[in-house]
Amino acid sequence: MTSTETASTGTMYRDRCAAVLDHMREAGVSAMILGTGPDLEFFTGLRISSHERLTALVIQTDGEDFLVVPAVDAGRAVRTTATETGITLMPWRDGDSPYELILRNLALPDSGDEAGRVPGVALGAALTADHVLNIQDGLSRINYGCVLAGPVIDRLRMVKTGYEIEELAAAGAAIDRVHARVPELLQPGRTEAEIAEEITGMILEEGHTSVDFVIVGSGPNGADPHHSFSDRKLRTGELVVVDIGGALPSGYRSDCTRTYLVADTDPQVMTERVLDMYRVLEKAQAAAVKAVRPGVTAGEIDRIAREAISAAGYGEQFIHRTGHGIGLTTHEAPSISADSGTVLEPGMAFSVEPGIYITDEVGARIEDIVVVTDDGVRPLNNRPRSLFW
Repeated sequence: MTSTETASTGTMYRDRCAAVLDHMREAGVSAMILGTGPDLEFFTGLRISSHERLTALVIQTDGEDFLVVPAVDAGRAVRTTATETGITLMPWRDGDSPYELILRNLALPDSGDEAGRVPGVALGAALTADHVLNIQDGLSRINYGCVLAGPVIDRLRMVKTGYEIEELAAAGAAIDRVHARVPELLQPGRTEAEIAEEITGMILEEGHTSVDFVIVGSGPNGADPHHSFSDRKLRTGELVVVDIGGALPSGYRSDCTRTYLVADTDPQVMTERVLDMYRVLEKAQAAAVKAVRPGVTAGEIDRIAREAISAAGYGEQFIHRTGHGIGLTTHEAPSISADSGTVLEPGMAFSVEPGIYITDEVGARIEDIVVVTDDGVRPLNNRPRSLFW
């Protein structure tokens, strides 16, 4: 995005609303109804919370886009956004029905089939059940059904623009700076919680405006991929999994994992088994990153990481997918998993994070965010991956 195409002008958001129309037509969707959350932010820049009163963005292939919002929430920021993006603002007051307001303004073709419902309206995943059921009830009266909006939006969101890639790169560089400071924290006798608290402060110091998660998994706790932190004290010579991430002011996320050796640079303090396990993981992660390029499927990247780990006898200890997309949310499309047929394209951004977890004993994970380029891959995290720096 150029200096004249700032988010405040609405240019980027107008372009996104226009770009999704082709994907909607291909999917046979005439309208999308999106609740508050990442999808609304992606198309409007608005970061507003939902509650029992419905706020929803409606994007249409053959009608005007509009934002239904409670009158009590239609403040200056919302009004300004609507003006800058060209989205019609439709406030509603308590006692009115926002669902009927949506129905009256939908530009839908005649379903032409009174016996069945045409699934021509896509609903965003952030809409809660009370809103979904009311919308579905209204659509059923005009013989329309619903599908999930996720597959339609994902086709647009998972291929990042130059602006998005540079925001992700800035987030990656910031979290790298945090990881550079982590080894000094990992002293025997300190608790995971104490270290996590300091890391949280470092993430904010390095330019993030929010912290999404901090995982400090020492010793056997490292064998739990989603362990957060505890009062367990670190011990010399054990591994510690540190997985951290947050959001820049733009909303774009970081997510990076390194596995550390506590307060020692001598491989002799480790058992040969643990050292072998980590060497296997390091090679598997490097091979998977190296394989990233246009035309390869996401499933192939998962296979390369998984086969390297399985060949060494640790296949049963690699218990999750190899990666996930990242952008305005930490987890989004594409999924780098065995069953994914998504063909990689330039601009796709995702994690490559194989792990090996031996229950109640030890765990290790290495994670980098990467971007698919025209002829290969650009890692956005560049801190050392070796245990011995």
